[in-house]
Amino acid sequence: MSLQGEIKALVKVTAWVIISMTYARHASSRIRSGKPRLLSLLPIILLLLHLPWSFASVNLRGGFAFLLAWLAVFKLLLLSFGVGSLSPSLPLPTFIATSSLPVKLALSRSESPSSSILATSCIKTLLLALLFPLYSYKSAINSYLLLVIYSLHIYLILEIALSITGFLASSLGLDIEPQFNAPLKSESLQDFWGRRWNLMVTSILRPSVYYPVRSRFGTIAGVMAAFLVSGLMHEGLSTVAEVTARGWVVEADASGGGRWTTLGFVLLTSFWLFFPPFLRGEAEENWLQEYMEVARLVEVRGEAMLRRLTG
Repeated sequence: MSLQGEIKALVKVTAWVIISMTYARHASSRIRSGKPRLLSLLPIILLLLHLPWSFASVNLRGGFAFLLAWLAVFKLLLLSFGVGSLSPSLPLPTFIATSSLPVKLALSRSESPSSSILATSCIKTLLLALLFPLYSYKSAINSYLLLVIYSLHIYLILEIALSITGFLASSLGLDIEPQFNAPLKSESLQDFWGRRWNLMVTSILRPSVYYPVRSRFGTIAGVMAAFLVSGLMHEGLSTVAEVTARGWVVEADASGGGRWTTLGFVLLTSFWLFFPPFLRGEAEENWLQEYMEVARLVEVRGEAMLRRLTG
């Protein structure tokens, strides 16, 4: 992976996104919602599905696949039928930001981040930094413990990235869309997937998939359709089974049994279904190598800056 090549790819992708969303706003403001608008936006949707492949970096490709091939595509699909928060009446910078980033219009003027939020972000950054030395001893770490470390790594990266995005979005009068809501407090699979984890995806799937299918075929069909589209069919089956079983059994008592059962199930199925494709081939090694290169770059730059300051 060449850092210079990735920077060029980032500039190219950013330019294409700005051009594409400018066209999307212009077209949607002049073409009525429905199939005509969908056809006008279809070239942009296809381009967004392709753009993440501009990156050689596993991390950049995965991150932009989530932003462009997932969130942005679904937002444009909702815009095609006049549904959702994306509107051609928005100012162009706001339209571009809300269509391609996990941000939304602020309901009220946000205040500056509190000291507690800043402290939490610093703690998460410190925890992430403490994980890097562990990878030097990867071969000696139990495989299941290593997967727990990977899970924590992914969670911390998402939290830190979203905090940075939220800070930048505030300058445009926008708010970051919530991603997590205390997932460790989940009392059931329905609570975990629907109210506490990956909330940006949930907010997209509800109006685009769940509500339309539910209105025609019922709640169970809506749940299955949403999870099928999200690529998490196994969790959809489990959630449906849980919702159905509630009519037959007594819910977990207040001792927290439901919480531990939920977290245990999510962890086990992640080890079983999420990580195996990631661990095959060289994806894992490339992923770790990229993070280690960034860590070394930060270390070198930090030492150089410290020498200048202490001069």
